[in-house]
Amino acid sequence: MPVTTSAIGKSYPPTTYAVGREKIKEYASAVGEANPVHLDPEAAKAAGYADVVAPPMFAVVYKSPAVIPALFDPEVGINFAMMVHGGQEFVWSAPVVAGDEITTTTTVKDISERGGMGFYVFETTSVNQRGETVCVGEWTNIVRGV
Repeated sequence: MPVTTSAIGKSYPPTTYAVGREKIKEYASAVGEANPVHLDPEAAKAAGYADVVAPPMFAVVYKSPAVIPALFDPEVGINFAMMVHGGQEFVWSAPVVAGDEITTTTTVKDISERGGMGFYVFETTSVNQRGETVCVGEWTNIVRGV
């Protein structure tokens, strides 16, 4: 089935994620991050942060809930049986610390077909409770056999 491009430019309702100290510590431990600013509130404060700092790829934790509705949108039309992960790119700005509330919006950036495959690109923009952009992400999914 050929890809449909009618969803390009479509945005989804924002999601908000309350960043917890324990979630940051659990994530840091899971990925082997040993820097004390990610694990110890006192070390983070000594380094000038309000609380423990989320490792950069913690962005996946607070962004994923905002991407899921786009992936399952019938207008986008992804065939999950044939989908593979194409990649993610992030540009970070303000650091994310425990106590932040991160609001993320997702937009369908592009849908195209090349070489019998569908390329579905989503852009996420995440801001903290002060309105500061903390991360912009691009998520690419590829569907084989379109």
